[in-house]
Amino acid sequence: MSEQRSVGVARRLVNALLGWKVTDAVLAPGSRSGPLALALAAADEQGLIRLHVRVDEREAAFLALGLAKASHRLVPVVTTSGTAVANLHPAMLEAVHADVPVLAITADRPGRLRGTGANQTTDQRQIFPGVPFIERVTQIAGGPAHLNLELDEPLIEPVEWDLRPAFSVGAARPDPDPVVLAPGPRTVVVAGDDARQPARIAALEGGWPLLAEPSSGSRNGDEAIVAYRLLLGHPPLADRIERVVSFGHATLSRPVSRLLARTDVEIVHVGGQSTFPVPAGDNVTFADRVTIAGPGPRSWLDEWKAADALATAAIDAELDGTTPYDVAKAVNAAVPPGGLLFVGSSSPIRDLDLVARPYPVGEKRLIIANRGLAGIDGVLSSAIGAALARPSSRAIAYVGDLTFLHGSNGLLIGPQEPRPDLTVVVASDDGGSIFSTLEQGGPDYAASFERIYATPTGADIGALCAGYGVSHRVVRPRELAEALAQDVAGLRVLEVPVDRSGRRELGERLARAAKVALKP
Repeated sequence: MSEQRSVGVARRLVNALLGWKVTDAVLAPGSRSGPLALALAAADEQGLIRLHVRVDEREAAFLALGLAKASHRLVPVVTTSGTAVANLHPAMLEAVHADVPVLAITADRPGRLRGTGANQTTDQRQIFPGVPFIERVTQIAGGPAHLNLELDEPLIEPVEWDLRPAFSVGAARPDPDPVVLAPGPRTVVVAGDDARQPARIAALEGGWPLLAEPSSGSRNGDEAIVAYRLLLGHPPLADRIERVVSFGHATLSRPVSRLLARTDVEIVHVGGQSTFPVPAGDNVTFADRVTIAGPGPRSWLDEWKAADALATAAIDAELDGTTPYDVAKAVNAAVPPGGLLFVGSSSPIRDLDLVARPYPVGEKRLIIANRGLAGIDGVLSSAIGAALARPSSRAIAYVGDLTFLHGSNGLLIGPQEPRPDLTVVVASDDGGSIFSTLEQGGPDYAASFERIYATPTGADIGALCAGYGVSHRVVRPRELAEALAQDVAGLRVLEVPVDRSGRRELGERLARAAKVALKP
């Protein structure tokens, strides 16, 4: 049989994926992708690749994203032609901006049919701007990338699937020379999304405060500052910063963005402009990695830690056990050593950012989020993918109700598909509470706020879960810690009702309490 026929292309594809050490693949079924589906099913039957099948292409792509994000392996998502391809776009945008190795594999009609009225035929080439595009299996070079395969008739034929790695991925390139940082200037370390342990190690070796977002992978150890975004508004500390060392992709808070936009301090960013959240000025140096020449004066870190202790105590004193911040604290505390937490965008990750205590070093918790473009779409599927990819002592997803509803099709999982043990905590306030904390939440816009920003839905989350066959339970904020401590197999949803009517005032009250506590 000619290897140019569709079945031959499918065989070469799976063998190439095996060469890239792919362990998981996601499939959204269709006719044109039939040979690819049969090849992946054969790989699954032979124990070579674990296959995940979804009927919704958007959710399939976000499932692949979560699998890739947690495993750091290339994960393909396969679709048929036509509108199926366009549904991959949100997840591919997130993959590009977060540098997650997802490979979109789209089955296409033969090129001779482009520009005709042939069924399910459009120009799929380079349909994802900014995503590297290839048209041959031999061009696979990792991800994120888009592989578009033209498949002609006959699409499927009875064959014996002889599957084995076509090659082995070569060794990694050696690390480039680091930028050496002197210990002298008063320095803070910023750890944005996916900064990982290099940020923590830099803070440790320099004796510097660590301002780490929850999804940085760095928020652990003695140097991590909890209320850093409030302390960046405290002049006795913020105005004395002389240098910033930045890792990862920091987009979570305006105080950090303003810090990185300053032109009067030295800034060293480990990465490039694509992960630096403001246009870089002449004071910004991009580096592949850094080393620290020695520790700076311990007194600088001690000042930050003393201020942080005052601010966090003041914040805790304002919480009564029923607020969204109490929900965030309970979620943070419930992640055991070896556990996984996937955090949704908008309010949940910001609430967590203000109250989450650092974890001890070495306990191997993984806290991740989709922060490349920080959208609310596909979060449930990404969390499910992450839980499937990473064996953990407990897996939790923490989202708002709009994020849950937006991605509820992620719960549509067939009876033969792998399912994780995952608890989804929904902070349920019937709307987009984050907008009440922004400019549009001010009194000038109150007349139209509910309709065009808060967008309450009145949806019955319990009924929706019942339709998907997923366990659902309503728990009050004070009951959440006990509910999260239970070991429950499979998917379950814990809906935690919270009040957003005073959300703006609550945030202002916490900031005011911290400010009062920090006064000399």
